[in-house]
Amino acid sequence: MAKISVVIPVYNVEKYLRECLDSVQKQTLEELEIICIDDGSTDRSGAILDEYAQKDSRFRVVHKKNEGYGKAMNTGLDLVTSPYVGIVESDDWIDPTMYQKLYEVMKETKADVIKADFYECYTGAEGEYIEEYKFVAEGDRASLYHMPFTIKEHPNAFYLWKYTWSGIYRTDFLRKEEIYHNETPGASYQDNGFWFISNVLAKKSWYVDNAYYMNRRDNPNSSVYDSQKVYCMNKEYDYIYEFLEKNNLKKDFMDVYIFKKYHSYMFSLKRIAPK
Repeated sequence: MAKISVVIPVYNVEKYLRECLDSVQKQTLEELEIICIDDGSTDRSGAILDEYAQKDSRFRVVHKKNEGYGKAMNTGLDLVTSPYVGIVESDDWIDPTMYQKLYEVMKETKADVIKADFYECYTGAEGEYIEEYKFVAEGDRASLYHMPFTIKEHPNAFYLWKYTWSGIYRTDFLRKEEIYHNETPGASYQDNGFWFISNVLAKKSWYVDNAYYMNRRDNPNSSVYDSQKVYCMNKEYDYIYEFLEKNNLKKDFMDVYIFKKYHSYMFSLKRIAPK
């Protein structure tokens, strides 16, 4: 049985896909289930996925019509059969020891969520490729490393990097709490709700001060550069607000919600067309 399931949502990313798949395939932890969701790609991404699946039985490929990131991720999460799950974006890549290291921490700590540091990777002004180290916890929040905590006990963790792919999750935690991605058709930023809700509901989180994940920041086709998706962030924060209201959590987390909403809106504003 696989020890970790890796969910990879894929849409029109043939330029970067092999580098991503190779990095997962070559993990030192070999007991993996690699679930690739082809979300209606119109380039060669689907054929590339099938090629890997034919050569490596650990790959499971689902081809579906295009319904957006949230639906693709939820489709993959529903197929997970291993006790832990990780997420890799199809234009990123990971260190070969990532899942071995995180698995060892998870087994030792029995946390619901493990998060590690990561790199942001992009082409600089002079054409050189840059890897910029990003801390999960910085400054006075660095004390959160290597200790169990809940977000209610340490709400300052909410002011840190919010990415879903820099760690692993306990599968039974996600399923018990029914944590999924928002499925607004055609929307982007649907990792925001998953990140927020999993942080709130985790009974034990654990941060690791090592970087294993390489996040590509210069893919011109990335959804963060799509000028048409003006209100996607708004819809995502409506989704988070509904979660807080439904679960009577506004009193505990409304200040954090407002802070994250403001900064996420400003992030989005910088990426939409001026008109």
